[in-house]
Amino acid sequence: MQHPLRCRCGTVSGWVKEPRSANRVVCYCKDCQAFAYFLGQENQILDERGGSDVIQILPQNLSFTQGIESLKCMRLTEKGMLRWYASCCNTPIGNTLANYKVSFIGLVHSCLENSDTPLQDSFGPVRAWVNTRGAKGDPKPKSSGTGTIILWFVTTILRARIDGGYRQTPLFLAGKGTPIVTPRVLSTAERADVMAR
Repeated sequence: MQHPLRCRCGTVSGWVKEPRSANRVVCYCKDCQAFAYFLGQENQILDERGGSDVIQILPQNLSFTQGIESLKCMRLTEKGMLRWYASCCNTPIGNTLANYKVSFIGLVHSCLENSDTPLQDSFGPVRAWVNTRGAKGDPKPKSSGTGTIILWFVTTILRARIDGGYRQTPLFLAGKGTPIVTPRVLSTAERADVMAR
């Protein structure tokens, strides 16, 4: 089974294979919220409490069929996560660590939504709610499912490290381990602006 991936304008498209092996979480962290505001897509990405629905998969299960040249990457800080998006329409794609050997990408739900295959059908229900202190309003949502995330990371990422699956990623150059595009690091002023919003 595969689930389609597509940016809003259709320039970037691809597939997620083995969607049932994914882990689905809602993250309320300020950095995920800042990414949404950086893209000007907060209304499409964030729920009413500022949460992002994130599908965690192995990069080896992600493939692009067109538009990979339209991908861009940004970082909120010099050492922050790599946050990938389609530059054609500012659709978020997902978040990775800078070290490709830690083999995971958290795909943002808005690049996976389509009328034919609901997220629930492909990826199952949300299994965890994390970083809830960053949620808007009070009372804050209750954090839950942290153990599920840890177990998924340990078993899935460790397996990819052992069997070499971490090397199969469309977002890093083969043999070099560097991103396929140079990340844009926000200036202090730019970061302060998106964090304030």
